[in-house]
Amino acid sequence: MRWSAMAFTDLAPYPPMLAAIQSLQDTITMARALVQAGRRIDLTGLDADAAVLCTAIGLLAPERSQGLRQSLEELLRDVDALTAALHP
Repeated sequence: MRWSAMAFTDLAPYPPMLAAIQSLQDTITMARALVQAGRRIDLTGLDADAAVLCTAIGLLAPERSQGLRQSLEELLRDVDALTAALHP
């Protein structure tokens, strides 16, 4: 999954950004399940995808980005859970 930050800043940012957030959540959830099953995981590229999403959100006016807060907080919880699984 590779995105362009500018693709997220149109007049209706929520559907594509929410889809990108959900995609990252799905990847992180799968990674956590694999770690918990004792499998090795490769997170190459995940940081770049997260950086593009963060850049796109940063380009939005604050009042437009507030609608993404709950989804981003859920994503953060998923990242924290993956971190805990990687470092028991």
